[in-house]
Amino acid sequence: MKTLYISLILALTTLLSSPVKAQDNTVHNYVVLTKKIPQLKPILLTAQALREEEGTRFGDFQVIVCGQHIGDLTDKEQMTPFLQEAEAQGVTIVACGFSLKKFKVDAGSLPREVKVVDNGILHNFQLQNKGYKSLSL
Repeated sequence: MKTLYISLILALTTLLSSPVKAQDNTVHNYVVLTKKIPQLKPILLTAQALREEEGTRFGDFQVIVCGQHIGDLTDKEQMTPFLQEAEAQGVTIVACGFSLKKFKVDAGSLPREVKVVDNGILHNFQLQNKGYKSLSL
């Protein structure tokens, strides 16, 4: 009888003390800083893969465009497929206002889907401070 009680206590202790795996509900946010518009294709494919892999844990995904090729954002023919895919994947394309000014690109000539921030590099750091995973290409 004593053995039965000890066995029962051990069994209950084992059951009650076994670690329960907590469900990871952490939302993952991403920011990519790029200087070249053609890099949008692999960036958007990455966003799509992460969205499929993470499901509800996939959060915000922003692509910041800075540098001398910022004017390429105004090329409607080149940008249309990227903008359509970005919308489908929930990706925000952001233009660096500093680069727009430096390379004399009128922000009014950008597609309406492109968000403009004053300083793309600063915006990237601010997002990193909020916990975004960051990559610069």
